[in-house]
Amino acid sequence: MVKIWLSCAVLLACAAPAAAESRVAHDLAEDAKLYFTAPIRWDGRDWLHVGETVALVGIAHQFDDDVRTHFVAGMSDPLSGKDPHSARDAAPAAAVVVGTWAAAFLLQDSDGYEEGREMLEAAGFSAITTTLIKYTAQRSRPNESADPNDWRASGDSFPSLHTSAAFAIGTVLAESGSDNHRWIRRFLGYGLAGATAYARLHDNVHWLSDTVAGAAVGMATARFVLRRGDTRDRSRTVSLLPVEGGLMLSYNATF
Repeated sequence: MVKIWLSCAVLLACAAPAAAESRVAHDLAEDAKLYFTAPIRWDGRDWLHVGETVALVGIAHQFDDDVRTHFVAGMSDPLSGKDPHSARDAAPAAAVVVGTWAAAFLLQDSDGYEEGREMLEAAGFSAITTTLIKYTAQRSRPNESADPNDWRASGDSFPSLHTSAAFAIGTVLAESGSDNHRWIRRFLGYGLAGATAYARLHDNVHWLSDTVAGAAVGMATARFVLRRGDTRDRSRTVSLLPVEGGLMLSYNATF
């Protein structure tokens, strides 16, 4: 009997990594399908939120020129600016993901691994969405044109990809974990994202409305990913059940 139990344990240990990879791939594919087809399932409340977001971006657009004027006041050549694709502004958000994975590894925390995975998924989905909108809007950046209405000009300013990814990662950080240290998580998560948006304005590589739209995409995407994670947690349970002669590991999943 002992040999049988040991054999089963070895088989489970060997199969676990492959099963885990298969599950992650399946979850990612399912999330992608639901994320990119979400608009066909939106109800009136969802469309109201979309309208509110569009209105907020529109209000920000009214201040695009004023904000740009403020930040270029000390520049000798406002149409030069810094490299808009610099990795510097993306470094803090990337550091959060790396730090989350490192902490999970050191503490052997499965929730930490899941949080890191959700950060990457949210950042990836928001990056794809932002890129698609960029190619549709083709707006010139403020270091390329002084006109905030220079749309369809082969630019890639709207929305801000750096801001979108930062808010996607920051929102996962802010809204994950227990509520014991929620205010700290929110301060760090949203503070990091807000600082990234500010840096993009300060460097004169984005308009104010670019960052507002990017933040909206990032936050909405992160909340979608977090809801999907909560749904999976409710549909999958692992438990130890007493049986004659020992314990049985039980895994239940709802498909």
